[in-house]
Amino acid sequence: MKILITGAAGFIGSELAIKLLNRNDEVIGIDNHNDYYDPQLKESRLQRHQDNANYHHYRIDLHNDKQVFDVFEKHQPDAVINLAAQAGVRYSLINPKSYIESNLMGFANILEGCRHNKVKHLVFASSSSVYGANTKMPFATHHNVDHPVSLYAATKKSNELMAHSYAHLYDLPVTGLRFFTVYGPWGRPDMAYFSFTQKILAGESIEIFNHGKCLRDFTYIDDIVEGVIRVLDRKAQADPSWSGDSPNPSSSYAPYKIYNIGNNEPIELMYFVELIEKYLGQEAKKIFLPMQPGDVPATYANVDGLIEDVDFKPQTTIEAGLKNFVDWYLNYYK
Repeated sequence: MKILITGAAGFIGSELAIKLLNRNDEVIGIDNHNDYYDPQLKESRLQRHQDNANYHHYRIDLHNDKQVFDVFEKHQPDAVINLAAQAGVRYSLINPKSYIESNLMGFANILEGCRHNKVKHLVFASSSSVYGANTKMPFATHHNVDHPVSLYAATKKSNELMAHSYAHLYDLPVTGLRFFTVYGPWGRPDMAYFSFTQKILAGESIEIFNHGKCLRDFTYIDDIVEGVIRVLDRKAQADPSWSGDSPNPSSSYAPYKIYNIGNNEPIELMYFVELIEKYLGQEAKKIFLPMQPGDVPATYANVDGLIEDVDFKPQTTIEAGLKNFVDWYLNYYK
């Protein structure tokens, strides 16, 4: 297939590009290479696959509609995987405008590109953050998600609604993936596991929110990529049993589907820190703080839909995944 990936120099996008190129797909990558975190890390990720003859890269912003549409017209992709977004819950409290531009305006341009170029399947990144104030565990895609606790979460929920409208109006098959705390080698420096490792090695204190009582459904990068590819290859279908009298939010009479991709095993933050300490052979200086605004105390994914439809459930243990990350970190940063 010919597949367009947005956010192709990002953590998930780069890994996904490599896997798709390895199975002989043609990949068109878009990334704006912004400085939300270290741009050199993005360049290093990109170096792993940019010389492949089946890879084409464009350094553009999604909210630049002309440049986005030009890429669509030139390459005519069969499928699109939209991973580009302004990420981070806490940053959305500081710079909300960037989330509107990237996550709403940018996604609208992707939808329009798909509509006008007869794309056969759009897969897009949503987030576990859409569950917001929900407390019923595990989080399931048939639960209502109308109470976001950050603008980031609100933009991701908005993406799901926007995608459904295009599935309804233009018969565009769309699949949304709610990722649960993705981690692993080549990851994002703004994420806790990355900054904890950096600060422990530097002898700096780490801030542990909610006094260490947070639970997170940490999901290893390889499991995320495998889930994305399996879903990509199963085009979203209309659900003939869907009823407006008792609507299931994860499916539709239109070709629309939502899945969780999580490890289905929440881990307490303190155990997570202990593992990083163990693999580094160094104890952290800890500062315990209350919950951060926009954050949630726990995430826990129900992945029944993923198992049922594409026969996949993430398998990587937190012990194996964090060991792989620490080994990569020590090698990459020498």
